[in-house]
Amino acid sequence: MNASVAPVLVLAVGNPSRGDDALGPLLAERIEAAAFDGVEVLTDFQLQIEHALDLQDRELVVFIDAGFEMAAPFEWRTVNPSADFLHTTHALSPGAVLETFSRVTGSIPPPCLILCVRGESFALGEPLSAAGRSHLEGAWRSLRLLCEQRTAKLARGGRVG
Repeated sequence: MNASVAPVLVLAVGNPSRGDDALGPLLAERIEAAAFDGVEVLTDFQLQIEHALDLQDRELVVFIDAGFEMAAPFEWRTVNPSADFLHTTHALSPGAVLETFSRVTGSIPPPCLILCVRGESFALGEPLSAAGRSHLEGAWRSLRLLCEQRTAKLARGGRVG
């Protein structure tokens, strides 16, 4: 384990200029403001091949994104490596990032979860919808609890995964 790398990585994706697509970055801002010990936050518009290397030496990775084909207000899912690559290097799924990690490093990726927050409106230039704002609050409570539990476990000297 690399001591300079935070054991937990929160990797949020979304475009703040596209209504509820801002849900991931907004949650990332809250995690950063809370400054949980042992938690690093990265934000990007979409997942890229390069994000696979961000998983190196982590004990837990949490992907955050907005979605619309799911139950409200949010869902937690386990992420496993998946070879669902597109024909471009853009818009990878979390599973494809894990698969890339395995291919590049020859290692098993760390445990990974996705927090998918239900969005309603994703139009360019739109503000966060009322439903999105409500779902954000519920997701924040759940994500904050996960980070608090991981931070407490780290303080006791345990692994966070």
